[in-house]
Amino acid sequence: MQKVVFITGASSGIGKAIGEFLHEKGYHVFGTSRNPERYPHSLFPLVPMEVRDVSSIQAAVTRVLAQTGRIDVVVNNAGVGITGPIEEIPTAEIRQNFETNLFGPIEVMKAVLPSMRAQQSGLIINVTSIAGYMGLPYRGVYSASKGALELITEAVSMEVKSFGIQVTNVAPGDFATNIAAGRYHAPVAAGSAYETTYGKTLEAMNAHVDSGSDPREMAQAIYQIIQNKHPKLHYKIGAFMQRFSIVLKRVLPDRVYEKMLMKHYEL
Repeated sequence: MQKVVFITGASSGIGKAIGEFLHEKGYHVFGTSRNPERYPHSLFPLVPMEVRDVSSIQAAVTRVLAQTGRIDVVVNNAGVGITGPIEEIPTAEIRQNFETNLFGPIEVMKAVLPSMRAQQSGLIINVTSIAGYMGLPYRGVYSASKGALELITEAVSMEVKSFGIQVTNVAPGDFATNIAAGRYHAPVAAGSAYETTYGKTLEAMNAHVDSGSDPREMAQAIYQIIQNKHPKLHYKIGAFMQRFSIVLKRVLPDRVYEKMLMKHYEL
């Protein structure tokens, strides 16, 4: 039977790449977008959804279930970046980031779990980030929101396993997408105590994204996970050094690791 895949944030970037790849592989793919009418040539149908709006999430899931009768795989991909010194990021922007990166995926899981429980099967893939394994300078809010989703996934995995539902994390590194253009940047304020260091770090972060891996690599990884009858709880996808940085955090003394990060970011 053709599996039904529901991908949030699928109009561009990693979500679009995943949707197109799975569509090519014969899956019945539905993606979500805040403005699907802007993408009339999408290879798979886009359902209107705002990940920060619970009623919108429920409506999108209900719409797909009404068409197909089931959702076999959810890829919780929708997310946004945010940069800036913690001291200078407006608290409202911090809350908005968590609404998208953490509470949105939680609400998507809440919306799909009843139907998955009824069919006694399902796979939820939460797209987190390698940045979620460490507190990165000027990316602390993003790191925290993605790290929190990693832990939520661990808990949900244990809670729903007896229903035949599997839950897993996929943490990508830097991929060549438009996330840098779409994220919130605290301005590099003239006269700020962080003006020089934040300005340099922001330039480096944007360069890393621009030179990142092909999003299709992430799509292939998602496909392999779906094919696996017993997926792992955590996957890391990206350049070797980005993945290795997680290993280093486990083995190095905290302050040594901190010093290494500061040297990397020229702080």
